[in-house]
Amino acid sequence: MAGLTTGGPNVDVSLLYEVNGAARKAPDWLDRAVSLAGEYGILLALVLLVLWCWRGARRQDETTAVESCAALVWAPLAAGLALLVNVPLREFVGRQRPFRHHEGLQVLDPGFGAGIGNTEFSFVSDHTTLAMALGVGLFLANRKIGLLGIGLALVEGFCRVYTGVHYPTDVIGGLALGTAVVLVLAPLAMALLTPVVRAVAGSPRVGRLVRAKGRAVPRPVGLATQTQNPPAGQRTHENDLAA
Repeated sequence: MAGLTTGGPNVDVSLLYEVNGAARKAPDWLDRAVSLAGEYGILLALVLLVLWCWRGARRQDETTAVESCAALVWAPLAAGLALLVNVPLREFVGRQRPFRHHEGLQVLDPGFGAGIGNTEFSFVSDHTTLAMALGVGLFLANRKIGLLGIGLALVEGFCRVYTGVHYPTDVIGGLALGTAVVLVLAPLAMALLTPVVRAVAGSPRVGRLVRAKGRAVPRPVGLATQTQNPPAGQRTHENDLAA
C-alpha cells in the first residue's frame, strides 16, 4: 500500500504537478494567502458557519430548532470521529508526502518547511476530512449554508494540493471519509442527540441555547379568532338548538 501512486506517470501525479505548478507563476502574496487559508482560514470559516447556523436555528419553531441544533452538535462530533478513523487508516496505507517522492514541487505549507523532517503520512488529508465533515454536518441542519460549507471543503482540498503537501487522491479520500462518517452514523447520532437537545430546550436556565427568548409555536390567527368569537349567526343557531 505504501507505493500508492508515488511514482511513474499517472493522473494523480500529473494533477499534482499542474495544480502545484500554478504556485510558481502566482505572486508571493497569493501563495501565502492560499497556504494560510488551507492551514487555518477555511476551517475557521466553517466553525463560524456552524455558529451562524446555530444562531438562525434558534429563531425557528421549537421542534425544528431542536432538530437543527442536534445536527449542528453532530457536525463537530462527526469531524472529530472522522479524524480518529483516519489515524489507523493513515498507518495502514503508509503513503509518504508527495515531496518525498517527486522533485520540483513547491512546498508552501510552513509546517513542512522545505519538506524535510516531517514524517506524517499523506493519505488521507486530515484538513480535507475535517472540512468535509463540518460541511456535510451543516447540510443536515441547513441546506443553503451546508452547500456553502461543502464548497469550502472543496476549496480546502484544492489548497492542500496547491501547497504541495497532498496528492489529489489524498483530498478525494478525505472528502469521502468525512462524508461517510457524517451520513452513515447520522441516524444513530440524531436518535441519541435529539432527546438531549430537547431536554436542554426545555430547561429554564440553558434553554436559550436552543430556542430564542420568547419563541413559541405560532397559532393561526384565523383559527384562534373563530374559536374565541364565533360568528353571530352561528351563536343564534346554537342558541335555538339549545332551546
